[in-house]
Amino acid sequence: MEIYTSTRNMLETLAPAVRLQPDFELLDAGALRSRFLDSLTATAIFAPEPGTRDMARAIIRTAAAACGIHSASIQDLYDVRGRGECTGFTVPAINIRGLTYDTARAVFRAARRHDTGAVILEIARSEIGYTQQRPAEYTAVVTAAALREDWNGPLFIQGDHFQFNARKFAADPAGEADAVLDLTREAVAAGFMNIDIDTSTLVDLSPPTLDQQQFHNYERAAQCIQLIREIEPSRVTISIGGEIGEVGKKNSTPEELTAYMDGLQRSLKQRGVTAPGLSKISVQTGTSHGGIPLPDGTIAAVKLDLDTLGQLSRLAQERYGMAGAVQHGASTLPEELFHRFPELDTAEIHLATGFQNMIYGHPSFPRDLMEDIETHLRRSHADEWTPEQTDEQFFYKTRKKAFGPFKRALCDLGSDVRGAMGEALEQRFVFLFDKLGVQGTRALVDRYVRRVELPITWPQAD
Repeated sequence: MEIYTSTRNMLETLAPAVRLQPDFELLDAGALRSRFLDSLTATAIFAPEPGTRDMARAIIRTAAAACGIHSASIQDLYDVRGRGECTGFTVPAINIRGLTYDTARAVFRAARRHDTGAVILEIARSEIGYTQQRPAEYTAVVTAAALREDWNGPLFIQGDHFQFNARKFAADPAGEADAVLDLTREAVAAGFMNIDIDTSTLVDLSPPTLDQQQFHNYERAAQCIQLIREIEPSRVTISIGGEIGEVGKKNSTPEELTAYMDGLQRSLKQRGVTAPGLSKISVQTGTSHGGIPLPDGTIAAVKLDLDTLGQLSRLAQERYGMAGAVQHGASTLPEELFHRFPELDTAEIHLATGFQNMIYGHPSFPRDLMEDIETHLRRSHADEWTPEQTDEQFFYKTRKKAFGPFKRALCDLGSDVRGAMGEALEQRFVFLFDKLGVQGTRALVDRYVRRVELPITWPQAD
């Protein structure tokens, strides 16, 4: 995709569609969408000058707002769900690691086909690092995809696993907390109106009581919630998720959920936080992020504890008024399981690696580019290659880290290649939306989710 070389060049080219002086005006939405938006998006990602990137991002978000596309919190919908006034669906939260523009476009095409409103697009703290997508870029690209597909309505953009690193926290608690809080500030400023706090890495199972085991988990979660409530935009209640069981570790229990939530509520009260705490809670029920690759490259079968998931979701709703439990690590689960999540009243399900696998495994993916990626992984991540791993296992576990270094190469794939991948992803999203019961939820979202104009920072034009 073409990139505008400077702010001046960009504004001159966009003149038929937008005007910035004296105030922003969208002159021709159709022209912006069909003639300029692809290049504007590429500029928002790859322009060498930060000012040009920032200007492209501001134009995208402001033009989208003029077309009825707005970043929003899902809190109000989850409040209704927590009161038992709506049920029967599980909201998919889709992590986009690479080909973000094309993947998000596929999401919105699938959503429009079946009137789906309840869908979240998200990125985790770790993914922000290895995919080289800071929050402002992610918001702009996802918003551009919505505009390109003529979407109208709320965008639920989420910070996933804003996680405390247990090793870094042990060495420097204040420093690790500050790192997560700084990322939270950056994300909220970029339009992330949904944040999942993950302090479950701080759970210590050695003390004798559950409250002691969960202490650092709920105390640091309360610290993050306090900040979010202080910085959230006027008239917006950011949806916040917590977590009691680290994904891939010991399965969660009702007693742990109760200890965490009771401790969190005490801590929030002590901090003077009267606004809502959590809208949902992530639990561990037997999955792992990305699945467990076997020596031949296939994925091991998962022993998913669905009874526990349903029990925890009901407890979260009935005792604490939350939307329910959240299932992580689900994109590689067998297809026949997905319809069970709405039946169990699971609030949300997080999906990531399966879409990554579809991109890398697509027949159109160039073999020479894959060879370059594998060479890079051998060289740059050799320290992660354990003696018992086969080539297939090593590449499966590390190839997510190629999305950042090869971001430009992926975006420069021909439109036919990216189009074919987008079509495959769209069909997958249609399947998931159907099984998760979110088809037809657009009216529900429109009914409960408020539109709030968010402030957008404009850089100085050249």
